[in-house]
Amino acid sequence: MASSLARIAARSLHTSSRRHALSRFAMPAMSPTMTEGGIAAWKKKEGEAFSAGDVLLEIETDKATIDVEAQDDGVLAKIIIPDGTKNVSVGSPIAIVAEEGDDLSGAAQMASEAATQPSSEPTAKEESKPSSPPTSEAPPKDPVPESQPQEAKPELAKGDRIFASPIAKKIALERGVPLSKVQGTGPEGRIIREDVEKYQPPVSTAAPGTPTAEYVDIPISNMRKVIGTRLTQSKQELPHYYLTVEINMDKVLKLREVFNKTLGEKDKAAKLSVNDFILKAVACALADVPEANSAWLGEVIRQYSKADISVAVATPTGLITPIVKDVGSKGLATISAETKGLAKKARDGKLTPQEYQGGTFTVSNLGMFDIDHFTAIINPPQSCILAVGSTRPSIVPAPDEDRGFKTVNIMKVTLSSDHRVVDGAVGARWMAAFKGYLENPLTFML
Repeated sequence: MASSLARIAARSLHTSSRRHALSRFAMPAMSPTMTEGGIAAWKKKEGEAFSAGDVLLEIETDKATIDVEAQDDGVLAKIIIPDGTKNVSVGSPIAIVAEEGDDLSGAAQMASEAATQPSSEPTAKEESKPSSPPTSEAPPKDPVPESQPQEAKPELAKGDRIFASPIAKKIALERGVPLSKVQGTGPEGRIIREDVEKYQPPVSTAAPGTPTAEYVDIPISNMRKVIGTRLTQSKQELPHYYLTVEINMDKVLKLREVFNKTLGEKDKAAKLSVNDFILKAVACALADVPEANSAWLGEVIRQYSKADISVAVATPTGLITPIVKDVGSKGLATISAETKGLAKKARDGKLTPQEYQGGTFTVSNLGMFDIDHFTAIINPPQSCILAVGSTRPSIVPAPDEDRGFKTVNIMKVTLSSDHRVVDGAVGARWMAAFKGYLENPLTFML
């Protein structure tokens, strides 16, 4: 109903009999906190019909790539924002859609108007002098081959205003294109998207032998931008403190070997990892010390009754923490299967918001990278994160042994806690409980 009303409202703006059926398709918000995203890929081509439930496009959010399904039947008349475009504001028009059988001849004109329409939020220092609004783009000039640099344009004097469409400004910022050197082909010399995309820097006239910079500028993805913002905020605002203990993992390793041998007889693909035991021990320790299973919400401290554990997973685009729900109620085999499934979806960029939003406690394990010890940054509003290092053979005193020492497998873990929620004594009690479960793993089988 809402989409139908939106379509009717959009159509009421166009009185032409040939264009009355066309409407703009805006960038949707895939989560309550989303303000911008990227167009990963369009799944329908221009002019192609779609039915309700069909996937129209994939949108890249700060955490994952999400399919956007059509709510009604229709036709994708014109794509405004192409594949690979980043930092598209929520609510910005990204395509023109119509109904089956409608006249699509006005789609290109409507798309041009949408692409060059100024942003609804005025930019800083906007001049008060009104300019005549462009009703259509000027006829494009002969296309400039990509292999040839664009005709040089005298650089504007410092402080002069540059007239460019919002999408052109975004693309220029993303690609490092100086707008002052771009020749605009839009109305009244306005710089449009095509001008920025076709811009080629002038051939360098540097003398032979002049040293050039040996580096590559990598564009910041939405995920990396959000990671940087949130972790910086966490480190600056949360009073972190750290507790480290060494845990004897001999019994866990022996029990894991027995379990894997038994599981391998039934399913060769089923195999428990040390991390599965760690997640189970975390949940049991949270049940013993529930104060650590809490979140700082400003006016209240929320204490959770179930352990929904976020597991840090490295992906090509950044770190993400899918959640294994209610770990305390599940067995090791179930924990293992769910963790592997979530990790694969995370690396493929297919997690849904429900699979990574929330969580009451986080585990970050770098043991597989042979990292002995590290500290992790808390993931707000959670109050604790456990950093897990590798398991290594170590020599420890053993008065009962003839040699006076023995070799055991030791794993170092460090708990980062928010002191506003978890006092040092509470953190110490939780670490003692966690260590006890791992050094006597049969206790969480009871």
